[in-house]
Amino acid sequence: MNKLALRIALILAAVLAAVTTLSACGEKEQVVVYKQGKYQGKPDNRSWENDAPVAELRGGKWTKGDRTSWEEAVKQRQLTQNEYQRISR
Repeated sequence: MNKLALRIALILAAVLAAVTTLSACGEKEQVVVYKQGKYQGKPDNRSWENDAPVAELRGGKWTKGDRTSWEEAVKQRQLTQNEYQRISR
């Protein structure tokens, strides 16, 4: 009786291994269908047309839609990230 239980366990293990191995072969191919001449991604906005982030995120302060104030905010942020500039102040 002990041999019979062992044989059944081995057969079940072999069947389980075969099913697991064969299930990996059933993956569907993942191909993106592109439409010629059409961009399907998210449209990008100009950075200065967005609202300035909240102060907790240490964002700059610029006026929405004003490119020069946005560029000035980026320059000021770069100066605070430069270790040589921060130490010599």
